[in-house]
Amino acid sequence: MHAVPVRVWSMPAARLIHLEEITMPFFVSLVMLAGVAFARAAERPNIIFLMADDQGWNGLSVPMHPDVSGSRSAIVQTPHLEKLASQGMRFSAAYSPAPVCSPTRISIQTGKSPAQLHWTKAAPPETGRKLTEPRLVKQISGEETTFGELLRGAGYATAHYGKWHINGGGPARHGYDESDGDTGNEHAYQYTDPNPVDIFGMARRAAVFMEKNKQANKPFYIQMSWNALHASENALKATLAKYEKLGNGKNASRAAIAEDLDTGVGMVLQSIEQLGLSGNTYVVYTSDNGGGARGVLAGGKGDVYEGGIRVPFIIRGPGVKANAWCHTRIVGYDMLPTFCEWAGVAKSLLPKGIEGGSIASLVKNEGKGKVSRPSEELVFHFPHYQGDTPHSAIIAGDLKLIRFYEDNRLALYDLSRDLRERNDLATKMPAAAARLNARLTDYLSQVKAQMPTPNPDYDPSRPAPPS
Repeated sequence: MHAVPVRVWSMPAARLIHLEEITMPFFVSLVMLAGVAFARAAERPNIIFLMADDQGWNGLSVPMHPDVSGSRSAIVQTPHLEKLASQGMRFSAAYSPAPVCSPTRISIQTGKSPAQLHWTKAAPPETGRKLTEPRLVKQISGEETTFGELLRGAGYATAHYGKWHINGGGPARHGYDESDGDTGNEHAYQYTDPNPVDIFGMARRAAVFMEKNKQANKPFYIQMSWNALHASENALKATLAKYEKLGNGKNASRAAIAEDLDTGVGMVLQSIEQLGLSGNTYVVYTSDNGGGARGVLAGGKGDVYEGGIRVPFIIRGPGVKANAWCHTRIVGYDMLPTFCEWAGVAKSLLPKGIEGGSIASLVKNEGKGKVSRPSEELVFHFPHYQGDTPHSAIIAGDLKLIRFYEDNRLALYDLSRDLRERNDLATKMPAAAARLNARLTDYLSQVKAQMPTPNPDYDPSRPAPPS
């Protein structure tokens, strides 16, 4: 009988061992260890992260707060997301890291704030203004560690479909086994009826990836970065006709593409169910920035009022109570430590400098508890012209301070009483405003945030360019 070499990796230095060298107790132990490894791989949950583009806090037919009238759309119909919410937990105070897309996307991937990453805007800088916007690199560095890399290192199959929009060579260079490449806004515009902005194509690719990894008994992470609500004119003709008939005017196409997106979400959920993966798969749904919530929240895309940064957020998965609510504030860069905790990645392996905290305990404990982050406060830094003049915000407890850089004006709001940010308390509570302003300064200094600077060529007699 010929000796068969077996590679043993549990030793400090792997070597080839012949079967006759292996005693029966050692062989049994080896088999048991292998069995435990395979069991753990099978038990670890799958994670599917669904992210819409420019979808506001009240952009679904799902209420995002049980006590806030108008926290759901009275126009858009999203039945699949209604079902997802009924099966899982809604977060009423979820925030995107930035009020625009690409800073949010790199922040979510790395667990760091846009201020620390020095990437705070997506659109080109405006010129001819009182302040000069800081220069941005707009390229994810090869030195940054994404959760794609961390999860793949833990044995997960990883895929990213749709809008990447942070360059750096695309998802394949940052931890993803499969992807649509180094894509931006333009990628999906070519897709029209019957596959508007590639919504349904993405869902089909995700289904194939799920099935393949189920057969391989391998846990997986899939990120679906939908381009919708961009290119709303590409909505299905039938969906568009439905909303035009309802009399929604110029908003009909936006409502239609939102419903088409919901249909795509339904396709993903159906694939999970058909493959028998529902019991071991987390599904997370959110948006990359606020899209405004007229009459409910102030502001919109491009500013750090609640309408620009508060977003829909739903989780369904193992141990998540059905139709549950969480009112603890969470932010997009909490995803990296959350996904890593679900995947069993040791905290010691998390990159240095991450600012997020895991929300896994909130999910497990019916929405109760706190998120442990390096800093208690949440900071949103937007030193640019878009929705407003350059400004930053800090939230600590229920108080929110906004600092405007053109005139150093401060505005203070109590979000527990004034979600619409109509009642400025800065002059009534000067001590609180000063305290939060000092904390904001300390934070921005700590992360070496880039700031707007005076424009030496500014001519106040010239009309400001349109934002």
